Amino acid sequence: MKILPIGSVVLLKGANKKLMIYGLKQEDIEAKVTYDYVGCLFPEGNIDANSNYLFNGVDIEKVYFVGYMDEEQEKFLESIPSQLFR
Repeated sequence: MKILPIGSVVLLKGANKKLMIYGLKQEDIEAKVTYDYVGCLFPEGNIDANSNYLFNGVDIEKVYFVGYMDEEQEKFLESIPSQLFR
């Protein structure tokens, strides 16, 4: 699975609202579970702490936009072992 960069806009399975990815490998401290991505509602953005959505790559139904990629971003994503993402 290809790791999506921040800024990517996706729709999760069963959802009716798009999310924009703004972080990778996020941990739900209470549940002690690590997720592939954290996103916020699109186009609203990060409104408050209650508007963050943790999800995994397997939860993505459709990718609408792939975030900005340059050499620095490519190197960063290549440095993350892909087996850490679901």
